[in-house]
Amino acid sequence: MVNIKSEQEIKKMKKACAIVAEVLESLRRMIQPDVNINELEKKAESVAKKRGGIPAFKGYNGYPSSLCVSVNDVIIHGIPNMKKLRKGDIVGIDFGILHDGYFGDAAMTVPVGDISRDAARLLKVTKGALHQGIAKAVPGNRIGDISHAIQTYVERHGFSVIREFTGHGIGTKLHEEPSIPNYGKVGTGLMIEEGMTFALEPMVAAGSFEVAVQSDGWTAVTRDGSLSAHFEHTIAVRKKAAEILSKRT
Repeated sequence: MVNIKSEQEIKKMKKACAIVAEVLESLRRMIQPDVNINELEKKAESVAKKRGGIPAFKGYNGYPSSLCVSVNDVIIHGIPNMKKLRKGDIVGIDFGILHDGYFGDAAMTVPVGDISRDAARLLKVTKGALHQGIAKAVPGNRIGDISHAIQTYVERHGFSVIREFTGHGIGTKLHEEPSIPNYGKVGTGLMIEEGMTFALEPMVAAGSFEVAVQSDGWTAVTRDGSLSAHFEHTIAVRKKAAEILSKRT
């Protein structure tokens, strides 16, 4: 069942998402060569606590950290550790929060110093794919229209969409119905209605879309070792266009 949110509920989600955006921006400014990944975890928790939010990921289905930090070939769910970032890395940072009963969730992939031209192009295309999907999140369209827009944009640029993980509904739960794949056919799936709230999150690989999960049970990597990028926004469906709730202000 998909929950249609009231205006008051969307306002609460927007407040939660504002904290997420603040956390991500503070982390983006920290990212540079030789930064210890665990310092990013500490910063995320500090900002969340200061703003009265509860990190959404820690303890969720047993996940051990508040932040997901996914470097290079790690697609999602990279567990923060004591390793240091290196010049040329790309690092995905994914953070969610619970505030006043509602969740916000967003992610971005950030360059560590100067990166290769191919890596920069991967980041640009993945971010562009997210906005292609957001543009299709309007009343009267279907979930497949979002999925198809993301997939075709990514593949047109020579990359692959990860198929094993999806976007999702969000609200009083971190993951609500519907699931929103990053690939699909136009005109298929659930009809989109005003008041629906989604977390759209293209995950894109420079090589194959095949995935392997490491022995920790969480860290998902590209099977062929190719680079991967991840961008995500929480959005609300409005009459004419989706509103990005997790946009930095």
